[in-house]
Amino acid sequence: MVKKRSKRPGLPPGTLAAPAGAYVPATIQMVHYTADSIDERELATVDELAPYLRKEGVTWINVDGLGNVEMIRRLGELLELHPLALEDVLSVPQRPKVDDYDSHLFVVVRMLHFGDTIETEQVSIFLGRNFVVTVQEHPGDCLEPVRQRLRKATGQIQRQGADYLMYSITDAVIDNYFPFLEQMGEVVEQLEDEVVARPSRRILGRIHTVKRHLLDVRRALWPLRDAINALLRDESPLVHKATRLYLRDCYDHTVQVLDIIETYRELAGGLMDVYLSSVSNKMNEVMKVLTVIATIFIPLTFLAGIYGMNFQKMPELHWAWAYPAVWGIMVVTAAVMIALFWRRGWLGKRKDD
Repeated sequence: MVKKRSKRPGLPPGTLAAPAGAYVPATIQMVHYTADSIDERELATVDELAPYLRKEGVTWINVDGLGNVEMIRRLGELLELHPLALEDVLSVPQRPKVDDYDSHLFVVVRMLHFGDTIETEQVSIFLGRNFVVTVQEHPGDCLEPVRQRLRKATGQIQRQGADYLMYSITDAVIDNYFPFLEQMGEVVEQLEDEVVARPSRRILGRIHTVKRHLLDVRRALWPLRDAINALLRDESPLVHKATRLYLRDCYDHTVQVLDIIETYRELAGGLMDVYLSSVSNKMNEVMKVLTVIATIFIPLTFLAGIYGMNFQKMPELHWAWAYPAVWGIMVVTAAVMIALFWRRGWLGKRKDD
């Protein structure tokens, strides 16, 4: 649950160091667009960005991987990004937040990857006057719908500024949590049925796994709510008033996801109590059957013990019907006790219940 930081403690502020095992990017994905055109390509070096930054329109620069420290340093020099923000890009994992550096905003969000495993990835976003930079830990993201909207010129993303692009990226990251919640809802519903019908240690392990996944997602989203609220509350010349209306919807989505997560966490916690109750009830049923059997055999054992004593003055030993009589007494005693237990409902429900 806790990732080790590769940066040595005590280094000067702004020191850039790649995380251990970081993916090394080979290229930079760049999208430059205006209201009437779009130019999308891969760049081999950071210096190829310079002509696009001087053009009219918005430039979206995406870097996949944190292994090439020199590339990130050069990107910071070209866009005049603050060294402390660049340090936070490489010092993963960071808590979702918003930092205002006057000439640009630095936003950290956590993108969810789910499948056989659940993990979150840090996405660092720089918002400038005419550019947006996204730096991801690994290739592969949930931002393809944003790219498709730019390619097909659907919606109003091409007619808006860089702040709207930043909103679209953040909104895509948050919306990616909803399919995960749908999957978790199906898992929790399935566990509810199984924990009552077939409680086992395997189900107990699945309950713990669901609780841990929900906790990880909650840790990623809880500070993001405060970060988006900061974008709404703190006025910045880089975020226009019209874009704040969309950010308000983004904030609502974050609150909605958190509410669903809290609901599922309560259900998962309740499943643990249901599991313990089911196991206890199952044990009680077993003990009830054993107790009924033992109770029925107590008087039978008593009778067998009496007539198992070899005294000479026991008149029943010389009767011709003594053996069948003892068996009859035992059968009648057992039948009366079974009928009594059935009437009291200890052997199951009666037909008239």
